[in-house]
This record gives sequence, C-alpha cells and structure tokens, in this order.
Amino acid sequence: MPRPEAAQPEKHKYLDGEVFAMARASETHDTLAGSVFMALRNHLRGGPCSVFISVMKLQVEADNAFFYPDVFVTCAESDRAHSHFKAAPSLVVEVLSPSTSAYDRGAKFAAYRKLPSLREYALVDTERLSVDVFRRNDSGHWVLYPYEAGHTVEFASVGLSVSVEQVYEDVKPVAGNAQ
Repeated sequence: MPRPEAAQPEKHKYLDGEVFAMARASETHDTLAGSVFMALRNHLRGGPCSVFISVMKLQVEADNAFFYPDVFVTCAESDRAHSHFKAAPSLVVEVLSPSTSAYDRGAKFAAYRKLPSLREYALVDTERLSVDVFRRNDSGHWVLYPYEAGHTVEFASVGLSVSVEQVYEDVKPVAGNAQ
C-alpha cells in the first residue's frame, strides 16, 4: 500500500496526473529561501497573512497541478480551511538553480499566472546578486522589476522592502559575484 505523501522521505510535484520527484536543494538555495522567509515572516507577524516555506503545497487548479514554492504568502481566508495545501497566494518566491531556472521562468511561471490571487512572482538567483520581481499591474499584465546589488527589493503585494544584500546575507560567494 502506498504511503501518504506526508510520510514520504522526499517531496514530489504533481502535474496533470503525473508525479515527479524533486531534487534536494543546495546550502545556498536554502539560505536564500530562509532569508526571504524570515524577512516576510517578521514583517507579516500578527497580521492576516501567512508565510510558508518549501514544505507547503500550492495548488494551481487550472493546470491540475501542485507545486512546492520555495516561499509564498497567502492572505486569503479561503486558504485557512486547508491544512495541507493552499490555493490563493498573493506572492510566490522561487530560488533559482542552474537546473531549474528555465522551468521556473517559463512553464512554472505560466502555471502560476493562472492564479487570480497572485500579485507578484519573485525569482532569486543563486549565481549572482539578482532578484527579479514580476508584478501584475491593474490591466493584468506582468511587469518585470529587476533588482541587483545596491538596490532595495520591493514586495509591493505585502508592503515589504528589503535590500538585496539582506536577501544574500550569509550566502557563500556565488558564481560571477566577486565580493
């Protein structure tokens, strides 16, 4: 008898009837996701929004899919009824790796764009000091806001500004970054 996902030693993503095992993350990946999570958690503490890091599933019903975003925020009352997955995020953050970058920027972003609640999608690069924030404007179009060293990243959907250097704090030197 198959074990329920909660009892599995590894995580899987579910895409339209197929299950795919997910690779383990690097130290750099985990540190970056943790930095973003902590900044969001500290900022949103005590309010109506919840922040989740990599172990909470996110359902994209329009694509019959479940993902494990690195970090996401939901402020939706409807998400409080679900303890094992959420479906109405306002912000999703993915930490890129060389093996997932194209997928995170392409097919995964295409799926996330089908979430009516999603206001921002952020991509944190592991190879250079760079955070790309895609923000849905009032006409429904996605606009890119790129941030690099010396800039302050604005997560407008949750009213948080954080320096790029704070996001990359405690990260060992990354490729192409001479610090």
